[in-house]
Amino acid sequence: MRLCSPPVYSLVGVVTLLLPLWEVGCSGLSASPRLRPLRAPSGLEGALRRQKRSWVWNQFFVLEEYTGNDPLYVGKLHSDVDRGEGNVKYVLNGEGATSIFTIDENTGDIHATKRLDREEQAYYTLRAQAVDRATNRPVEPESEFIVKIQDINDNEPKFLDGPYTAGVPEMSPLGTSVVQVAATDADDPTYGNSARVVYSIIYGQPYFSVEPKSGIIRTALPNMDRETRDQYVLVIQAKDMVGQMGGLSGTTSVTVTLTDVNDNPPRFSRKSYQYTVPESQPVASVVARIKAADADVGSNAEMDYRIIDGDGLGMFKVSTDKDTQEGLITLQKPMDFETKTSYTLRLEATNRHIDPQFLSLGPFSDTATVRVMVEDVDEPPVFALLLSKMVVSEAAKVGTIIGTVSAHDPDASNSAIRYSIDRNTDLERFFNIDAMTGVISTAKPLDREVNAVHNITIFAMESQDPSQVGKGIAVITVMDINDNAPVFAIEYETVLCENAKPGQVIQTISAVDKDEPPSGHRFFFALSAEAAGNLNFTLRDNKDNTASILTKRVGFQRQEQSLYRLPILIVDSGSPSLSSTNTLSIQVCDCDPDGLAQSCSAEAYMLPAGLSTGALIAILACVVTLLVFVLLIVTMRRRKKEPLILEEERDVRENIVRYDDEGGGEEDTEAFDMVALRNLNVIRDHKARRDVTPEVTTFFSSRPAYKTLPDNVIFREFIWDRLKDADVDPSAPPYDSLQTYAFEGSGSVADSLSSLESLSTDSDQNYDYLSDWGPRFKKLADMYGNTEGCNIFS
Repeated sequence: MRLCSPPVYSLVGVVTLLLPLWEVGCSGLSASPRLRPLRAPSGLEGALRRQKRSWVWNQFFVLEEYTGNDPLYVGKLHSDVDRGEGNVKYVLNGEGATSIFTIDENTGDIHATKRLDREEQAYYTLRAQAVDRATNRPVEPESEFIVKIQDINDNEPKFLDGPYTAGVPEMSPLGTSVVQVAATDADDPTYGNSARVVYSIIYGQPYFSVEPKSGIIRTALPNMDRETRDQYVLVIQAKDMVGQMGGLSGTTSVTVTLTDVNDNPPRFSRKSYQYTVPESQPVASVVARIKAADADVGSNAEMDYRIIDGDGLGMFKVSTDKDTQEGLITLQKPMDFETKTSYTLRLEATNRHIDPQFLSLGPFSDTATVRVMVEDVDEPPVFALLLSKMVVSEAAKVGTIIGTVSAHDPDASNSAIRYSIDRNTDLERFFNIDAMTGVISTAKPLDREVNAVHNITIFAMESQDPSQVGKGIAVITVMDINDNAPVFAIEYETVLCENAKPGQVIQTISAVDKDEPPSGHRFFFALSAEAAGNLNFTLRDNKDNTASILTKRVGFQRQEQSLYRLPILIVDSGSPSLSSTNTLSIQVCDCDPDGLAQSCSAEAYMLPAGLSTGALIAILACVVTLLVFVLLIVTMRRRKKEPLILEEERDVRENIVRYDDEGGGEEDTEAFDMVALRNLNVIRDHKARRDVTPEVTTFFSSRPAYKTLPDNVIFREFIWDRLKDADVDPSAPPYDSLQTYAFEGSGSVADSLSSLESLSTDSDQNYDYLSDWGPRFKKLADMYGNTEGCNIFS
């Protein structure tokens, strides 16, 4: 069997070896088979003929991207068994069989039915076999062959990593490498020049160049300046076929950024600057900002400022703002316009990071002159001493001069100063200050033991402008005098055992003194005069501000005396010395052999002379009963003294209503209760008005009981008493009130109650004094003051 790709070569009757495969098949592109027939040994020739295998294999080559309308002829299979009688059938299996490649089962012709792309698959492996058509049994063993797709230049170069970005330092020398680009071509690099790429620069000259074979981009000009232009966009082309005519090409962009180097020194925009600053500018505040321009960026533009000369070296300092690279001029000391009106500074700005290779471009520093003008402002008074220290004895009398503070107006106007004390710092007003002279004196007695140091704030105010206030501090220390006597250090509880021996120390005492003498305390102890000769105890001064109490005898018994009180005299060493007598209580107790108190109660021995617990309880119960009884009596007396018809009295006064028409006399009972007016005896007692506390209380002589008078006189007498109380009470306002009573109408036993008819009645009341009360009482004076006497009732 033979595989033919025209021209067809076959060797029959010998073993055929495929030494390498043909490069060209039946397409006719090449007819140079590389097969070499090998003859078998003579003894084997017959055997080889009997087992003849007559497949002849080689590679088939098929051009990719075939665009014809008919199937592309690939080659032909033929077996020696096939005599042309149609008994042999050819079968094709493997990659693409029946889908891409077909075979004519009668003739063995192979065709490609689809367009092939080498870049998708470069070759196909197929299996061919000849079978008997009748029995479908193989007449030849199955063997493989390869269909190789032959490449054409159908793919342009591509930059898989593009577009590119790169950076190169400015001022780089000529030929400095920037970046390398690479393009790939999908065509077969082993066949022709389809995949051989060369590079060229389309856009970006004359600044950059590219090496044709390697794709390395280099600078084409020296000393490119970032400050002039900092970015370039290049277009690089890659072309296959070694750049020849007809080759395919692809492009990419390369963005090249010039990175900064420190090639520019800082420069001030001007050689001199001037700033105006008020003299009240606080210390540590920024008074000016100045910046030297630097065309570089980042760390290359960082700079340091310093004052190199001028008369403001001690007044100002300069630092760099790390964010803005400005020079911050900061005030170091307070300014005073009256002392100095301007300052001059010479400032230098220097790059922090200097590149030695660019030193030839000049010094990387610059200088400028800064003039600071001090502006005059109205300043508050200034104390000669911000902190004045004074001392005063606690024995100083009120009005004693302690010291003087002084302040002045720093402005040219030199306004007069007034002084005062901030009372928030002298709440108890211990001190006064003379407003004009600033002399501080005591206003109250001082006590060092209560407050040893007074820290007060003094205000100094300009007379012409009170809003300008200066503050000073006066620290007044109160000096100690010996004005406190020594006393016991603690409240001693001294226990004396019944079995105490003579000369036994039963208590050690010490003393304290609120005073603080400069040389320290020294106390002297002794028994008081009345206790000096007692037979029970003695005192020993230990000469170390302590004293010991000792027994003088034995035989102390609780039943005889359970408590002793020993007066002790303590004297200090002050000048003059002070002393105090302190009483030490000594309790007699029953003690164990170790001297520990077991029982100090003397109750068992004092029962005959005292009271039992039951007796005390009985006495307490009696006291409680007595208190309850007293409270009950007081309560009953209060209830008895309360007016029984207090509300009726209030009703009587408040229900006298002014009528505009005549009522129905006694038959008109809606306005008030007539019974209330008839029960008047309970309120005959004079009472002061409840709306005020009268300064003078006048008691009138008693009058006959109302119930003994006729009915027509009852109301007249009652209202007369009310009116008289109101008229003669000078402490109860209003003094000019007008009492108005309405007419009850005909048939009333009270007749008319109108005060207008009082002018014609007899009265012992004199109203002439109303004329002396002024214009507010003129109307009352006109009504009552011109008559010799008037009675308001008819």
